Amino acid sequence: MPVETREISVTAKEDCGIVNITEMVSEEVENSKIRSGTVTVFCIGSTGAITTMEFELNLSKDVEETLNELIPLNKDYHHHKTWGDFNGGSHLRSLIVGPSLTVPFVEKKLTLGTWQQIVYINFDRIKKVRKIVLQIIGEF
Repeated sequence: MPVETREISVTAKEDCGIVNITEMVSEEVENSKIRSGTVTVFCIGSTGAITTMEFELNLSKDVEETLNELIPLNKDYHHHKTWGDFNGGSHLRSLIVGPSLTVPFVEKKLTLGTWQQIVYINFDRIKKVRKIVLQIIGEF
């Protein structure tokens, strides 16, 4: 089965910066030689995540507020003793959401719901430029 690997780059603000990457992923699928299959979207790094959501401002605020309640960033995590970068909560948030997502596509169109977008979330304490690998697998 044919495989194409591509890379995109995204910049997100610190502490739960959410970026809609649906169009970037869609463009890469449309520009590939593969017509139908799956695309795996993988975030390189341990303080970022990939998921789907309805990408709108108020839900983005809800995500940030909920994560602040579940995993506060101002807690003194054991990880802080290792590197002194005070991003232990960032790592924990990334663990929960996860680094990757697989989306099927048919005739070069992602099979997402009407209000479903692919997003990258930066949980780190600093603004980040992150590389995201796309692995497109399927049939010509």
